[in-house]
Amino acid sequence: MNTLKPFTDYLLLEKKYSSLTVKAYTNDIESFSGFIKDEFSSMDIVSVNYAQIRSWIISLVEQNISNRSINRKISALNTFYRFQLKIGEIKTNPLTIHKALKTIKKVQLPFSKAEIDKVLDDIIFDDSFEGIRDRVIVELFYSTGIRRIELVNLKLNSLNFQSKTLKVLGKRNKERIVPLLDSILKTLEMYLVKRSRLENIQDSDSLFLTKKGAKIYETLVYRIINNYFSKASSKVKKSPHILRHSFATHLLNQGADLNAVKELLGHSSLAATQVYTHNSIAELKKVHLKAHPRSKEQH
Repeated sequence: MNTLKPFTDYLLLEKKYSSLTVKAYTNDIESFSGFIKDEFSSMDIVSVNYAQIRSWIISLVEQNISNRSINRKISALNTFYRFQLKIGEIKTNPLTIHKALKTIKKVQLPFSKAEIDKVLDDIIFDDSFEGIRDRVIVELFYSTGIRRIELVNLKLNSLNFQSKTLKVLGKRNKERIVPLLDSILKTLEMYLVKRSRLENIQDSDSLFLTKKGAKIYETLVYRIINNYFSKASSKVKKSPHILRHSFATHLLNQGADLNAVKELLGHSSLAATQVYTHNSIAELKKVHLKAHPRSKEQH
């Protein structure tokens, strides 16, 4: 579809979206285009009206696609029409009157401090390259809150032992500097010694490697976290994202400033960080209930 080329260029070059995101947007728009062609015998999705989009939404609902997935598809379409508006192809966005479908908010429970302590203090990590690497990965997720893809893309020169910081490349190629705890610096030093002894390093720039010397990959990182936390936690979801969630929640529970946590997480808006506050509010309620003079627990 020729109309998509300027749009995908805009997403990649101007909005700095990742190639995966652009691919997802393209798939959603092409799916909508196919529907318009089949249902309305039209090849032109630029000049559709909201009633036609609504027909597509109804067809998606009838296919038992979740409201969350439908909202994501509509978001892609909305971005497309906002771009068409920007370049003067249309005068009004057909999705202006659209309201997102209601979704059930999934509450992702963070690991407790006890669960994290069990992994880091009680579980024995091998003294091998993989054992030390796995420990560093667990520590790094919990002490910095970085995303899985950010960890995968870390370079050797991302580390600065002198300033005790880590340079992280986040979403839309936004760089941020994250402080490192002394404890993680010691483990990192041990890991770098093991890394330097690998026989065949294929990717000399990447910080984290497989035992064969290649750059580490996302599914392996997921397996590492899932493996160790399966020994310490009965939670259904045991992933790098839950460790990021735990990092944010535990900082907020200890009274950290929401804006500071936002910067550490690399969020572009405060609203994105506020999803982590429900646990800290629960913690505050417990403190309030125990300490307040009028609390029934006091009588």
